Amino acid sequence: MNISMFYEKQDTYKTIKDLTYFIGNVGVDLKSGNSNREDIDIAAYSYNDAKFIRKEMQVNNEELYFLYIYVSIIANSEKELERNLNKIEGILQSSGMMTRKANFREEQVYLSSLPLMNNNSDIKNVCKRNILGNGLVSTYPFISSNLCDENGILVGTNIYNSSIILVDRFNKNKYKNANMCIFGTSGAGKSFYTKLLILRYRIFGLEQYIIDPEREYNKICENLDGVCIKFGPTSEYYINILDIREESIEEEKGFLTTKIGKLRGFFSLVFGELDEEKVALLEEKLIDVYKEKGITFDDSSLYKFIDNQKVFKSYMDMPILEDLYRVLGKDEKTLFFKRKLYPFIYGSLKFLNNYTNVELENKLIVADIYELGEDNLKYGMYIFTELFWDKIKKDRNVNKAIYLDEIWRLIGITSNKFVASFIYKIFKTIRKYGGSAVAITQDVSDLFGLDNGAYGKSILNNSSIKSFFSLEEENILVLEKYANISEKEKIEIKSLKRGEALMFIGDNHILAKIEVSDDEKELIM
Repeated sequence: MNISMFYEKQDTYKTIKDLTYFIGNVGVDLKSGNSNREDIDIAAYSYNDAKFIRKEMQVNNEELYFLYIYVSIIANSEKELERNLNKIEGILQSSGMMTRKANFREEQVYLSSLPLMNNNSDIKNVCKRNILGNGLVSTYPFISSNLCDENGILVGTNIYNSSIILVDRFNKNKYKNANMCIFGTSGAGKSFYTKLLILRYRIFGLEQYIIDPEREYNKICENLDGVCIKFGPTSEYYINILDIREESIEEEKGFLTTKIGKLRGFFSLVFGELDEEKVALLEEKLIDVYKEKGITFDDSSLYKFIDNQKVFKSYMDMPILEDLYRVLGKDEKTLFFKRKLYPFIYGSLKFLNNYTNVELENKLIVADIYELGEDNLKYGMYIFTELFWDKIKKDRNVNKAIYLDEIWRLIGITSNKFVASFIYKIFKTIRKYGGSAVAITQDVSDLFGLDNGAYGKSILNNSSIKSFFSLEEENILVLEKYANISEKEKIEIKSLKRGEALMFIGDNHILAKIEVSDDEKELIM
């Protein structure tokens, strides 16, 4: 098959003049003509198209071209030729392209398809199409981004040219941050792709922390000798939300100040939206609880002396939820908080009322919170996000990553501004700690449901690498509002096969096929 394309630039002044004349004449016909005319719809379409082209040329400085595309199909027999012709016509027409067979003009099309720069006048007027410069770019057949970072890991291959895609997301000179967004409908391949990234970065020795609400990462964790923390009512692992950890300190902020800010997010999940008065009351009681343990806004109160050595206080020196429950019961104004906290002390969530007994020294840690159930997943996600965030801040010289699966639970419509602000802060500041935050979800519409999508948009904008697997029409329309995707890319996202993704990597937009070896597949599946 030979394909030849010709572009002829039109004179801008003459084109605008002709369009204006055409718009005026057709406009009169549309107003005065009979609405029952058979060609009235065609005239209306032509009228609107002419107005659009004139506007683009006058307002956006677009230029008009005539586009000619000739396809010559070659075969060894007439039967084979007919079969190939029908197949190619079907492919083109399924993409919304009009085709016309060159009956009795085969020689002219053939000559025009040869590299002789000869656009035959016999067929020009039959097959020319108007096209603006913006659309002209997409017709050029040899444009496809190549990406091959020297120290990158294999992501897959470019669908258009089969070139290898190697990405080093921690390359600070090339990417503004190492954050990623992975969106895709169920079964599109986003979880498989995430596991593949975990596997390949494990080989590089990257510290990786995964929050797993669907129990999808247990096998890969076991195969890679990681640590899986199963967190729930039957678990032997406990994490105390009131812990203050030595690595939790923020710049220009003290330990207790930082902790109370984080607890405001957690308790907003427990108590719901709080007005300023209730927030102040809760903060007062939290200060009292820590004061009972000898912890104040003076950072030196977090240290003690053992064998004449100054050490940070241990998990057993921290208050637990029961201590807060008791303090809340002493004041009539905070009895509301006490009642809401009851399940965490004596009810189904009492496993949260324990001293921390988890040590996090492995470079691959999976937080399995599946047992928490649908209603309580948000608590587990928040607790582990805060815990892993402190781990990430520990050493700025070591690269590490946190994976937030089903992130919509924390920044979506079911969450609140306190929690969403905390997650946004992670994506915004994790770069300076040598870290990478990865947002994974299939519920794109829910992700942008809170505060008119402000937090979802912030997460998206603070991610240098975006991977869009196949999405439903509804989610594509939502994504279009917040991501810079073209009409062509919208169609591509909808038609992607399993294991294929449209990737925005820095300034590159690439259609990628995820590549995996049999050995890797065995470790992942």
